[in-house]
Amino acid sequence: MGARAGYPLLVRGGVGTPKLRYPYTLRRLWAIRYYPWRFHNQPVLLAQSFTILSYANYNKPTYQTRTIMTKLSVNINKIATLRNSRGGNNPNVVKTALDIEIFGADGITVHPRPDERHIRYNDVIELKKVLTTELNIEGNCREQKFVDLVLQTKPAQVTLVPDVQGQLTSNHGWDTIANLDYLKEMIGLFKAAGIRTSIFVDPVIEMVKGAAATGTDRIELYTEAYAQQYSVGNFQLAVSSYVAAASMATELGLGLNAGHDLDLNNLKFFSQQIPLLHEVSIGHALICDAIYLGLENTVQMYKRQLQKQSI
Repeated sequence: MGARAGYPLLVRGGVGTPKLRYPYTLRRLWAIRYYPWRFHNQPVLLAQSFTILSYANYNKPTYQTRTIMTKLSVNINKIATLRNSRGGNNPNVVKTALDIEIFGADGITVHPRPDERHIRYNDVIELKKVLTTELNIEGNCREQKFVDLVLQTKPAQVTLVPDVQGQLTSNHGWDTIANLDYLKEMIGLFKAAGIRTSIFVDPVIEMVKGAAATGTDRIELYTEAYAQQYSVGNFQLAVSSYVAAASMATELGLGLNAGHDLDLNNLKFFSQQIPLLHEVSIGHALICDAIYLGLENTVQMYKRQLQKQSI
């Protein structure tokens, strides 16, 4: 189907803003507009051209396509779980994290819990000494030990997660409305220490607005619901609430992270639907894939899933 008068055709090009190409007839009309003396012997055509161009210029849509390179932060909790299962220091958590950086990851995520069943608090301290990429510490800020650890190590980012004591894995986001005053206090504390802040939230517009009211720098969208729907083929249903939440977050000036159950099957589609996604945090699926594919290869495969395609 050809383009209507005044409407540009999108042309695939390099990275950045889409290139616009007008159909032949419209290019000719613009030629008439700027070089009318060339068509002095066609007065009717001249008159019609100026009428069409006036309408086209007024009604021409504006294309604004913004994308950013989404960073991959690898959660290494499962590496620590394997080490702890036998005691000793094999695998070496710090060395593995350094290797993951070398293999191309943009950051390392850890989620220390009070029972230290995977990442230990001392692991975090040692990691901060040697990492050259961003360190993201996730956890429940209602635990004073966690707060003290974050303030001591001063990671690039702290992600506040509403875990309860003994929780197996994170399974819900903050109620940012009911906990607004408390989250404001904690966000202020960490930001005063120069730490970027993020709040773990469900893809609900009201929760995103509540997060913005806390003063946080970013939110992390909890993506388990997306992964579940995607796995049964409900692709648009899977992502629709996340697109809406991401749009609201961007409108409110919040940065966007995402995590939980993202994997090689569903990551690319999610990333494509959320063009301003800053970071994904992936651990369990990536480490499982690494058993078969190798750690270096797996990190690179996840990175490729995050590559944005120009339109």
